[in-house]
Amino acid sequence: MAESSNQERRDFCLSSASCSRRSFALGMVAHAAAVVLAAVVLYTAWPGSSLFSWHPTLMVIGYGLLMTEAILMFSPESSLMINAMRKSKVRFHWILQGGAVVCAVGGFAAIYLNKERAGKDHFTSWHGLIGITTVIYSLVQSMGGINLLYPKLMKNWMTLAQLKMYHATFGLLGYALGCGSLALGINSNWFSREVEGVLWVVCLCCPAILALVIMQQVTTAYLGRRIKI
Repeated sequence: MAESSNQERRDFCLSSASCSRRSFALGMVAHAAAVVLAAVVLYTAWPGSSLFSWHPTLMVIGYGLLMTEAILMFSPESSLMINAMRKSKVRFHWILQGGAVVCAVGGFAAIYLNKERAGKDHFTSWHGLIGITTVIYSLVQSMGGINLLYPKLMKNWMTLAQLKMYHATFGLLGYALGCGSLALGINSNWFSREVEGVLWVVCLCCPAILALVIMQQVTTAYLGRRIKI
């Protein structure tokens, strides 16, 4: 009986260590994908070279870099502030998320004004439609995040655990929209014309990698938990 119990504990420890190493590896891949995608887009767009250049620049910084790091902040294996107190992680999370939303609004403003100057129609492609949906969703989701900063405002409607689960769930959906919009942008005429071959394929894979890694982290941390009603 004792041997069986000890064997179960050893198996559990080995399984936990294996999952931890896998999560660390996936997190590092996500960090790298975010940096690679941002670097390529920034080099290609060359921010400041034109009004349009600010659109891809701000969008990839907002969704590809800041929002990714804001979510990975809570990863127990691959956070860039892994030894920081949770309170500090929460503070940097909302600072990065706030920066991401500001970048998203700025990127939207840049493309809107650029099309106005060129006399072009707005939201005529899937990239445009998904993009505006993502920006609006991000604004609404950020408002919802305020409830977690001040949970007492919602104490009569739901528990803190429920607030966290709903924030994680809807946040994951918003991040997936952001990654989808980035992928559509990479498939746009402008980017396909500027970046070709293997590098284009690598850039196209980056949003998919980011979405999958963040999905794994969020579902493991929150959505698998039992929420008390």
